[in-house]
Amino acid sequence: MKPVKNLYYIAILTDPKSAETITGFKHEMQARFGAKHALKSPPHFTLQMPFRALETDEQHIGILLTDFAASQESFMINLNGFGCFPPRVIFVRPENPEPVRQLHQALKPFLRQMPGIHPSNIPDRINPHCTIATRDLSADVFPQAWDAFKNRSYEASFVVSSVALLKHTGKLWKVHRDFHFKGG
Repeated sequence: MKPVKNLYYIAILTDPKSAETITGFKHEMQARFGAKHALKSPPHFTLQMPFRALETDEQHIGILLTDFAASQESFMINLNGFGCFPPRVIFVRPENPEPVRQLHQALKPFLRQMPGIHPSNIPDRINPHCTIATRDLSADVFPQAWDAFKNRSYEASFVVSSVALLKHTGKLWKVHRDFHFKGG
């Protein structure tokens, strides 16, 4: 019998206060526009899209992420308003995405060593965003949902001092482990 591979991804999680507000936006998307898929993950900025690995690989993944995090400095993310990727995705926008892009660039050599991640699945460049609606937001409803958020004001800031490995439970994503930056 073939061993079961679990589903993982690597992300920056928002701080608890921002997470509460952003989760509220996700609930609004569900109530008003029928889009609930984004509720399956905590509010986050994806650094590496989902990949499959054996549970026995978790220790090796953990060592790589510990080594990566130990070489990183904390930085601030300022959230400012909303953006979209038509016809299905609406997100909270970082005011300056460059520090997240730089973190992703620093992570890439570690990703290349991780079990379950094929080099072709490591993006050259990421477009940092914190999703509030995706996949199940219908293209027909998208214009109404975007109208509801495009001019809405939302500002928040938080310090990024770790990355998280998330693991899929079969129903939703849970934080499996946090990896703290040096001094974090």
